[in-house]
Amino acid sequence: MSPLQENINLAVSQISDYLAKNNTATSWQLKVMFKLSSSVLYLALGALYQQGKISLEADEINYNITWGQKPAEAVSAAPTTAAQSM
Repeated sequence: MSPLQENINLAVSQISDYLAKNNTATSWQLKVMFKLSSSVLYLALGALYQQGKISLEADEINYNITWGQKPAEAVSAAPTTAAQSM
Protein backbone atom coordinates (compact mmCIF):
# COMPACT_ATOMS: atom_id res chain seq x y z
CA MET A 1 0.00 0.00 0.00
CA SER A 2 1.32 3.44 -0.91
CA PRO A 3 2.00 6.10 1.75
CA LEU A 4 -0.80 8.23 0.27
CA GLN A 5 -3.31 5.38 0.62
CA GLU A 6 -2.15 4.77 4.19
CA ASN A 7 -2.70 8.46 4.99
CA ILE A 8 -6.18 8.37 3.44
CA ASN A 9 -7.12 5.22 5.38
CA LEU A 10 -5.87 6.78 8.63
CA ALA A 11 -7.87 9.95 7.90
CA VAL A 12 -11.01 7.90 7.15
CA SER A 13 -10.61 6.13 10.49
CA GLN A 14 -9.99 9.35 12.45
CA ILE A 15 -12.87 11.21 10.80
CA SER A 16 -15.24 8.25 11.28
CA ASP A 17 -14.38 7.99 14.97
CA TYR A 18 -14.80 11.73 15.52
CA LEU A 19 -18.11 12.00 13.65
CA ALA A 20 -19.53 8.87 15.30
CA LYS A 21 -19.06 10.62 18.66
CA ASN A 22 -19.85 14.22 17.67
CA ASN A 23 -22.24 13.79 14.70
CA THR A 24 -21.15 16.96 12.83
CA ALA A 25 -18.07 18.96 11.88
CA THR A 26 -16.86 21.29 9.18
CA SER A 27 -14.18 20.35 6.69
CA TRP A 28 -11.95 23.06 8.16
CA GLN A 29 -12.31 21.68 11.70
CA LEU A 30 -11.31 18.20 10.52
CA LYS A 31 -8.38 19.53 8.47
CA VAL A 32 -6.94 21.45 11.43
CA MET A 33 -7.78 18.88 14.12
CA PHE A 34 -6.12 15.96 12.33
CA LYS A 35 -3.44 18.03 10.52
CA LEU A 36 -4.54 16.78 7.10
CA SER A 37 -3.53 18.07 3.71
CA SER A 38 -6.44 19.22 1.57
CA SER A 39 -5.92 16.30 -0.79
CA VAL A 40 -6.03 13.67 1.95
CA LEU A 41 -9.01 15.35 3.62
CA TYR A 42 -11.13 15.46 0.47
CA LEU A 43 -10.17 11.97 -0.65
CA ALA A 44 -11.11 10.64 2.79
CA LEU A 45 -14.41 12.55 2.76
CA GLY A 46 -15.10 11.23 -0.73
CA ALA A 47 -14.51 7.67 0.43
CA LEU A 48 -16.86 8.10 3.41
CA TYR A 49 -19.49 9.76 1.21
CA GLN A 50 -19.28 6.97 -1.36
CA GLN A 51 -19.75 4.40 1.43
CA GLY A 52 -22.88 6.27 2.54
CA LYS A 53 -21.47 7.04 5.99
CA ILE A 54 -21.65 10.86 5.76
CA SER A 55 -23.66 13.59 4.12
CA LEU A 56 -22.04 16.77 2.81
CA GLU A 57 -23.50 20.24 2.51
CA ALA A 58 -21.57 23.09 0.90
CA ASP A 59 -21.23 26.24 3.00
CA GLU A 60 -19.26 28.85 1.07
CA ILE A 61 -15.66 27.53 1.11
CA ASN A 62 -16.26 24.75 3.66
CA TYR A 63 -18.40 21.66 3.84
CA ASN A 64 -20.68 20.79 6.74
CA ILE A 65 -20.29 17.07 7.36
CA THR A 66 -22.93 15.01 9.15
CA TRP A 67 -22.52 11.40 10.25
CA GLY A 68 -25.07 9.31 8.34
CA GLN A 69 -27.19 10.28 5.36
CA LYS A 70 -30.44 12.19 5.34
CA PRO A 71 -33.41 9.95 4.44
CA ALA A 72 -34.04 11.65 1.06
CA GLU A 73 -30.40 11.17 0.06
CA ALA A 74 -30.43 7.53 1.10
CA VAL A 75 -33.52 6.85 -1.02
CA SER A 76 -32.26 8.72 -4.08
CA ALA A 77 -28.87 7.00 -3.81
CA ALA A 78 -30.43 3.52 -3.98
CA PRO A 79 -29.56 1.87 -7.30
CA THR A 80 -32.42 0.88 -9.57
CA THR A 81 -32.52 -2.29 -11.58
CA ALA A 82 -34.04 -2.88 -14.99
CA ALA A 83 -36.88 -4.83 -13.36
CA GLN A 84 -37.74 -1.92 -11.05
CA SER A 85 -37.89 0.59 -13.90
CA MET A 86 -40.31 -1.51 -16.01
